[in-house]
Amino acid sequence: MSTTMLPQEVQDKLRGKTVLVLWGSGSQPENVQKFSQQLSSFECNRVIVEHSERLVQSAHTSSKFDVILSNLLEPHSMSHSFELLSEIIRIMKPDGFFYAKENSDSKISTNLKLTGFCNTSIDTISNTFSAQKPAFEVGSSSALSFANKPAVWSLSSGLVDDDIELINEDDLLDEDDLVKPAAESLKVCGTTGKRKACKDCSCGLAEELGSGQEVKPEAKTATSSCGSCYLGDAFRCASCPYLGMPAFKPGEKIQLSERQLNPDL
Repeated sequence: MSTTMLPQEVQDKLRGKTVLVLWGSGSQPENVQKFSQQLSSFECNRVIVEHSERLVQSAHTSSKFDVILSNLLEPHSMSHSFELLSEIIRIMKPDGFFYAKENSDSKISTNLKLTGFCNTSIDTISNTFSAQKPAFEVGSSSALSFANKPAVWSLSSGLVDDDIELINEDDLLDEDDLVKPAAESLKVCGTTGKRKACKDCSCGLAEELGSGQEVKPEAKTATSSCGSCYLGDAFRCASCPYLGMPAFKPGEKIQLSERQLNPDL
């Protein structure tokens, strides 16, 4: 393939550029040399020739070449695998141009995208394709513009209508809402949770409502039904109010707490 067969858009990208030429098995060395000399006529800054099978071993530095031409010499035996394209894009400069011929139409479109190439164009008639490396280095990162801004929510000026008058929260309250309730009015029945005393009121609310004064409920007392409670837990029944308490003398007054008298609360 001679340089006159290169598309004009490819020729325009060679001037002043560092160019890498990849060739595959079966290509004659003299044809490779002749092709590189012809490329020099386009005033390339530098032309380097490399066998595709030795590209990885050559360990070129990253972002070295402006243009890479691949498999343009007969018999066009190269196949651009994912691994080969990964190495090609690594050694290309950002915005670098890649032009090549594929010996088949097997996964070239997918491999170009997976390895990071953009602006791909494939000619199915000539089996040639072109692609470009993005304008940034592969793996580079950049801080987002909103990364360091505080997370404050506010209405934008475009969402605020000056013609709409907002309600003053203080206007929603009247004088009665500002009066602190008396402590007596907050007392409710311990059973029903209401201000009205229940039928069998035992908490003193009925007497308090009747007399207008606070009435303390009488302390509950417990009596033994078996007469053995004073001996200790080993002699007490399952419902004995003295369970858990130490033994005591018969007739000794034992004061039980409200929790012990109401075990189910």
